[in-house]
Amino acid sequence: MVDLAIIGAGPIGLEAAIQAKRASLRYVVLEKGCIANAIYHYPTYMTFFTTSERLEIGGHPFVTATDKPTRKEALEYYRKVVHNEALDIKLYTQVTGIAKQADGFRLETRDRSGEHRALNSKMVAMATGYFDNPKQLGIPGEEQAHVSHYYTEAHAFYGRKVTIIGAGSSAADAALDLYRGGAEVTIVHRGEGFRHSLKYWIRPNLENRVKEGSIKAHFNTVAREITRGAVIVEKEGAVFEIPTEQTFLLTGYFASPELLKGAGVKLEPKTQAAVLNPDTFETDVDGLYVIGSAGSGTKTSDIFIENGLDHVQKAISAIVRKLQSKPVEVGAPT
Repeated sequence: MVDLAIIGAGPIGLEAAIQAKRASLRYVVLEKGCIANAIYHYPTYMTFFTTSERLEIGGHPFVTATDKPTRKEALEYYRKVVHNEALDIKLYTQVTGIAKQADGFRLETRDRSGEHRALNSKMVAMATGYFDNPKQLGIPGEEQAHVSHYYTEAHAFYGRKVTIIGAGSSAADAALDLYRGGAEVTIVHRGEGFRHSLKYWIRPNLENRVKEGSIKAHFNTVAREITRGAVIVEKEGAVFEIPTEQTFLLTGYFASPELLKGAGVKLEPKTQAAVLNPDTFETDVDGLYVIGSAGSGTKTSDIFIENGLDHVQKAISAIVRKLQSKPVEVGAPT
């Protein structure tokens, strides 16, 4: 039995672990992948939209070459923080179920070898994010090998036809990177133009590339099917093919509600977001907390690493107060 099981070893989960350790809680972090697993799967040469000090955890300075850190710098930073703090993290350990019990929770886990284990914890804090769950288009051909919901880098696509479905900041970054890498890029988006959330420093560059014809863009256009050599789309009732060798579906991600649903957490019907106490980030299941974007369902556009870190202080403080108010069992460590 531990005091707190933290699910997820991204920046939010790591900050929770640091604060739990400093509060002298018996804690463990359970992570189904590597440290900062979502950041690891970001585009290879990605630069963050935010500045380095807003990504810091545990008071550890995040020193970078420029004001905005790269993916590589962030991965190195979070590894060093874990090492310096000597955090208790079980990597490649996926939580498959959370069950409420009289004395806390029973967590079912599976490691990378497929072995199943159970862990008992008085409290649980979910910090799983959403990047592992791409929004599916639900069209034929989406499952093919040349179709991906994750962009990596441009080099392999030099001289090749690439279609990007989506028009947010991630899609824009990928389109510009592919263009600079020598790919023939086409953007498909169901809206009338690029999304309003597109970063202001990206928009002019992208719009100019579209205007000059270096990047093709089809707006008010819906993808209907992906074949081996084309994306079949529909625009204003007309159906046509866009020749392509690689398709990136960069249409966003969502926080999976399955673990929360299995634990009996109340969810908003439309968005599948967890119903939380805004002062503590506790769910309606006593002792189960959700921090960062883990409980946001399809409402993922408002929570980032920097404001998700604000959740941790409130949640850990509430957890400490709740644990201190519980009677100590005879013979139990204090």
